[in-house]
Order: sequence, then structure tokens, then C-alpha cells
Amino acid sequence: MTTSWYKEPWAWFIFFLPFSAVVAGIATYIIANDDPDPLVVGDYYKRGKAINFEISRVKLAQKLGMKFSLTVKGDELVIRPTGIEKEFPLLNVSFYHPTQEVKDRKFVLTPDGDGAFRQHLETALTGKWQITLTPFDDQWKIHNTIYLPQSDPIALTPLPDKK
Repeated sequence: MTTSWYKEPWAWFIFFLPFSAVVAGIATYIIANDDPDPLVVGDYYKRGKAINFEISRVKLAQKLGMKFSLTVKGDELVIRPTGIEKEFPLLNVSFYHPTQEVKDRKFVLTPDGDGAFRQHLETALTGKWQITLTPFDDQWKIHNTIYLPQSDPIALTPLPDKK
């Protein structure tokens, strides 16, 4: 007495294993290609040269004695030069969120009458942020990690990157 192959449960079990592997492989391929990783750098040599240039900009800021204080009160961001006699016509300020690129903010600020740089914030800056300050000509750079909100002013000084 013989039965047809499609009536045997072991035949379906044996077909199910390779079929599930094919389905899992297709699902993995779709997931991997749906949202590629933006952190991978294609030309690492040029990026390495750029990092060396960035470090020289931080060292120049240290040499010039650049220091600023940052205060966020409500919806207003205030950055004041501290211990610097120099005036800046423009200051580029960038806030980078460590995990969510859509939250990144960039401002180009001009000083007011008392030399402070002010910006009205439409959304509150809370949590951990990487902040970068550069002048309009990009000669020097200050890059720090800050946590907001804070009631006290935050000192922004040039620190060499620990990469």
C-alpha cells in the first residue's frame, strides 16, 4: 500500500525547512537594503586627512584662547565670549544629536549690542548634544559634548578630539 508524496507529513516537513530559509533570506535582504547605514565612509583616506585638519583647527582655538559660555533659558540660546577681547561678526553654531540626525540644528549667529550671540529656539534642546562653534572663516573650531537643560552656564573650551 503506497500513498502519494503530498499526503506524507514528512515530505512537507522536509520542504518547509528550505522554503523557510529562502523566505528568511529574502526578508533579511529587504531589511538590509531598506535603510543602509549612513555611518560607513567610502573614502577613509580623505576622511583621515580631514580629521587631521580638524585637529589643527582645534589647536589653533586653544592657542588663541577661545572660550565661550552657553546658556539656554526657555526658548532662547545665548552664547557669550568669555576672556576674549576679540569680536566676531558671525559665529557658526551646530548642534548634533548623537543618534538622531533629524534633530541636528545649525545656526549662523551675529552678536547683539553687548557682544552675546542669541538665537530663538523653536523646539527645546534636551538631552546629550555635540556642539561645534566656528567663526565665519572656519579658521578655528571648538567641539564639546553638552547635556541640556542646565541652569548654570556651560563653558565651551577647545578640547582635542579623543578619536
